[in-house]
Amino acid sequence: MNQPKTLIVTGGAGFIGGNFVYHLLNKNYKVINLDALTYAGHIETLAQIKDSKNHIFVEGRIGDRDLLASLFDEYQPTAIVNFAAESHVDRSIDGPTKFIETNVVETLSLLESARKNIQKYPINMQQNFRFLHVSTDEVYGSLSEAGLFTEETPYAPNSPYAASKASSDHLVRSYLHTYGLPVLITNCSNNYGPYQFPEKLIPLIILNALEGKPLPVYGNGLNVRDWLYVEDHCSAISTVLEKGKVGDKYNIGGNYEKTNIEIVKTICRLLDEVRPQASKEPYENLITYVDDRPGHDLRYAIDGTKIRNELGWVPNETFETGIRKTLQWYLDNLEWCNQVTNKNYKRNRLGTIS
Repeated sequence: MNQPKTLIVTGGAGFIGGNFVYHLLNKNYKVINLDALTYAGHIETLAQIKDSKNHIFVEGRIGDRDLLASLFDEYQPTAIVNFAAESHVDRSIDGPTKFIETNVVETLSLLESARKNIQKYPINMQQNFRFLHVSTDEVYGSLSEAGLFTEETPYAPNSPYAASKASSDHLVRSYLHTYGLPVLITNCSNNYGPYQFPEKLIPLIILNALEGKPLPVYGNGLNVRDWLYVEDHCSAISTVLEKGKVGDKYNIGGNYEKTNIEIVKTICRLLDEVRPQASKEPYENLITYVDDRPGHDLRYAIDGTKIRNELGWVPNETFETGIRKTLQWYLDNLEWCNQVTNKNYKRNRLGTIS
């Protein structure tokens, strides 16, 4: 029986990274899961695989080169998939320095670790190694009411978070062209699904609604995002890792554009159906419009033609099926929500300029 391929997944106790770890284990990979367990990384997310022989959790930062060297020496991974990042726009408005430190400086350190450590590999292993960097559509800036982001869309980041991710994308690309490191980049649209930290729109609205709290909607609620179910995103990353052309980037979208107010009202209607308030009042009565986010981009939308035509990937979930699965997961896992928020996050407003 062949030994499973061994990958280092960074940020694998976070939202997308944690889901990706589960996805890889289901595909019989061996995963070295490196996570610093900051506010958005939670060991509770990995509870179901704590005894898996193919999952090795390592607490540490991607900027720790000695730690990375020891992981390369012990496990000889065939790839790094880099999810590790500060990822919330509102937090980047409050404190941009941390985003540069993690998303730029430490990503550079991770690239250096990969470059230097694979030099110890035989030539064929060096050639087959992959460094897959997971990024965001926010690097492209804001769209008007028409058009889609393609892989050729110029970068025009409008928040400190987006600027930090754009910078890391450029660094990753440079390591191919300067050093020959075999890299891949993916840029995804808004993810939703299990294990998402409740600072993000969908889990925040679900949890506030269940507690009868106001449901905050920025501005007029008409900002548009393309929504991607997290398991679809994981399957896309896996496809790029296995089939993608070295040096290429791939946009990953869900093909479901929704305004923020549509999202909130959809959640309210579903909750009215499956968990109505004791008062029988519709959850929509809790919607509260608040001051808009500074520099809030109007619209993001992904053109997924390249990954569909070249790699054969398309999302499995519609928004309607994905949001129902997501809502049910949160209803079934309220204890997880309490565990990950009770120490350092009270679902208060972030990202205002004082």
